[in-house]
Amino acid sequence: MVRPEFFVNTLKEHSIDFYAGVPDSLLKNICAYITDNLPAEQNIIAANEGGAMGIAAGYHLATGRVPVVYMQNSGEGNIINPLASLTDKEVYNIPVLLVIGWRGRPGVKDEPQHVKQGKVTTGLLNVMGINYAILPKDEADAAKQIKIAVDYMMATNECYALVIEKDTFDSYKLQNVENNDLTMSREEAIQKVAASIEESACIVATTGMISRELFEARTAWNQGHERDFLTVGSMGHASQIALGIALQKPERKVYCFDGDGASLMHMGNMAITASMDCKNYVHVVFNNGAHDSVGGQPTVGLKIDLCGVAKAVGYKATYSVDTMEQLDAILAEVKNTEGPVLLQVCVKKGNRKDLGRPTTTPVQNKEALMIFLQD
Repeated sequence: MVRPEFFVNTLKEHSIDFYAGVPDSLLKNICAYITDNLPAEQNIIAANEGGAMGIAAGYHLATGRVPVVYMQNSGEGNIINPLASLTDKEVYNIPVLLVIGWRGRPGVKDEPQHVKQGKVTTGLLNVMGINYAILPKDEADAAKQIKIAVDYMMATNECYALVIEKDTFDSYKLQNVENNDLTMSREEAIQKVAASIEESACIVATTGMISRELFEARTAWNQGHERDFLTVGSMGHASQIALGIALQKPERKVYCFDGDGASLMHMGNMAITASMDCKNYVHVVFNNGAHDSVGGQPTVGLKIDLCGVAKAVGYKATYSVDTMEQLDAILAEVKNTEGPVLLQVCVKKGNRKDLGRPTTTPVQNKEALMIFLQD
């Protein structure tokens, strides 16, 4: 396996020491090492992968050096536009080293949302004209491959991708953990809100731990899952799925269970939600200031005024709570307030180690919800 320290130091030997991106579970060890050992201004955790490409391009324009953009392969969709219209050799010809975690690689068992992306990971790079290599798991071979990548970028000013398989990087535990002093767990907060909603209401839950914790709550209560849409992929888009439902089902309350990382990823969605003036829309953001599903890397979620943003773009009402007592006291008011409403629930980091995953397929989840919405 490749030690994160070895990988970072090898890149540094080639004058590459600036990183931007969105954390990934396959890259969590390298992301943790970078967070601990590089100044914050040299490792920008971006709102989304396309934004990371913009930051990287700006870095190159200012320094002439090659930046690194890291991501899960799901983020390839977010970088197609800047790859084609910004960094491409037929436009500005800007070199960026892409480090891409290969979830759902064919032949490797993974979650359903990664299957298609795994199949097209290298195909998308081919279509975009991006040279790539799978990073070897032997350090000597990895160093040779990094040199090949650097030499190519130096010669052509084009992007190059290193595709990272599972178990490529050796373990490394994040030391500089940004802990908060919050006491409420996300799981208990999800249970409290889900238990309080109207029987005719539905929930659209964002990807990762939030959908998993909601699914487990329903199971523990011996309930079906037909009221919930579990957005197992498409990070950052749950709020717009909820909006699409809310516009077509004005007689039902529609709740979006969102995360801070997902909300930040496409924050412009909040402006569109507000502009549609859906009275039946409740946007619940469980904010722990971290990308909890992929290693706990920090977000700026707890450092910004999310309620202020929602108010500024036109949400009718906003609430923020950070204790179970506050949440319990405010839920009735939230239910009876004309939307769109934002409820920020500030929670501590972490989750149960034995947290399960949905046992229904995405298609089964979709079909059950559609039947529920037709009743």
